[in-house]
Amino acid sequence: MSEYPQASGAVDAVSPDELADRLRAGDPVSVLDVRNRADSEAWPLSGETVTTYHVPYYRFVEANVNGTVDSLGKEVREALDEPIVVICGRGEASAYVAELLEETGVDAANLDGGMRGWARVYHAVEVDVDSDATVVQYQRPSSGCLAYLVVSGAEALVIDPLRAFTDRYVADAREEGAELVAAVDTHVHADHVSGVRELARETDAEVLLPRGARERGLAFDARLVEAGDAVAVGGAELDAVALPGHTTEMLGFELADLLFAGDTVFLESVARPDLEAGDEGAPDAARRLHDTLSTLDDDRRIAPAHFSDAARPDESGAYVARMSDLRERLRALSLSREEFVEYVLDDMPPRPANYEEIITVNLGLDRVDDDESFELELGPNNCAATRAVDAD
Repeated sequence: MSEYPQASGAVDAVSPDELADRLRAGDPVSVLDVRNRADSEAWPLSGETVTTYHVPYYRFVEANVNGTVDSLGKEVREALDEPIVVICGRGEASAYVAELLEETGVDAANLDGGMRGWARVYHAVEVDVDSDATVVQYQRPSSGCLAYLVVSGAEALVIDPLRAFTDRYVADAREEGAELVAAVDTHVHADHVSGVRELARETDAEVLLPRGARERGLAFDARLVEAGDAVAVGGAELDAVALPGHTTEMLGFELADLLFAGDTVFLESVARPDLEAGDEGAPDAARRLHDTLSTLDDDRRIAPAHFSDAARPDESGAYVARMSDLRERLRALSLSREEFVEYVLDDMPPRPANYEEIITVNLGLDRVDDDESFELELGPNNCAATRAVDAD
């Protein structure tokens, strides 16, 4: 039974996919967040065109008891342009608040499923590539995670898949007339539960991981890949390249001029170096990351594993950029080695929620079911170094 007073069901609802479409279109969106302040600040529903106002749910309960809902509705109307989307964790408290606001004359709708519903939004965009292969970029706006489907002939592989969306990769490959033959992780992820093993169980896909994952404690069977290896899919080949820094084992995969770069460099930032190395080892990891970034050719097009609200997609809607453009855009890429270390480590965000447990799960040292997996990774993208977002 819900802990929240039940809304009548008459209030309008906005689906997470509908909200995502509005944000991609650049429409202004007014958000009333009724979660507690800590949750609201730690994991906002954010976007370039989003304006958010926070009023905790308990204030609406008190106002309803005291007969002061009209006053609270006036406060919200003065803070936000209408219509207003009300959000909470699961869509229950927000439904109740949206109904109270509607009764005061505020044009309000509830985000169906709340932030957990928002976490299930997964958008796909085709990426231009100088190859006969088809490349699809998957975008999860709630956490900024990016994954990729590469299709060539009757075969497909997926790079950095999320466990929450394994069925989607299989279905999309089949829509392209292909079957998944491989599921690849660029590194041991710390922000989401990998889908490589689930895909292997659901299909005949082979699991591919960097060889260095074994040194980190990998506890399940996989094909171990190292720099210089080629991964075949249909008539295409992806060449593995070493990209140490964010983690010691990080590999990128080259397809024509496109580099699937994992958590190395993003369109608005560079990777944080402390999730494997810890605070003590972060400076040396940052030096390795600087050295890695220095070797990337200007003509290389970067297909990263994350994006944030500060990132701007290309004309197709994909988060891909040429390395030369990133060098012009990101201050971090113009710094000397030691300047880079200081800059990156100076103001990093909190580490991803549950990152140590997620790493343990992704190494196969622990098991979680689908519901536990989904709960573990709820939250924002914290795999980037915050200060590096400050572009020139």
